[in-house]
Amino acid sequence: MADANPMKEIRVEKLILNCCVGESGDRLTRAARVLEQLTGQEPVYSKARYTVRSFGIRRNEKISVHVSVRGDKALEILERGLKVKEYELKSRNFSNTGNFGFGIAEHIDLGIKYDPSTGIYGMDFFVVLGRRGFRIGRRKLLPAKVGIQHKITKEESIQWFQTKYDGIVVNEA
Repeated sequence: MADANPMKEIRVEKLILNCCVGESGDRLTRAARVLEQLTGQEPVYSKARYTVRSFGIRRNEKISVHVSVRGDKALEILERGLKVKEYELKSRNFSNTGNFGFGIAEHIDLGIKYDPSTGIYGMDFFVVLGRRGFRIGRRKLLPAKVGIQHKITKEESIQWFQTKYDGIVVNEA
């Protein structure tokens, strides 16, 4: 009767959308506009950790944008992203901590109208799953450890994905 316990219920804590352009400038601001159009929130710029001459990026140069979405809007955007992937993910898309992620090649598949001045951008979706009571590990006052029985495993997140979205998880050899 694990289903009867409301504390064991898995839910989406947040959805992170990342769009890495690999260069600063006009392409990066257009990618930020795409994310803002999709989510209605202002995205955050990420900087390169170190210089990679073969990629042509320098340390502390802004190379990507990301945005965290929570609540019903996160579920709605996740639904659109999974529809693009046809509700089919690989088992390696799921992490051992119970989170999962996937990427899409073109943002126009999400239902955003194509704009020639913007171009086409791919993006990564990363979904953080959680349960009630996970806050005790992150709170400031009296933080505590989340018990091993309460943590989300890879198998539980795959099971949740298959039941909630009728998804298919492919085990590649």
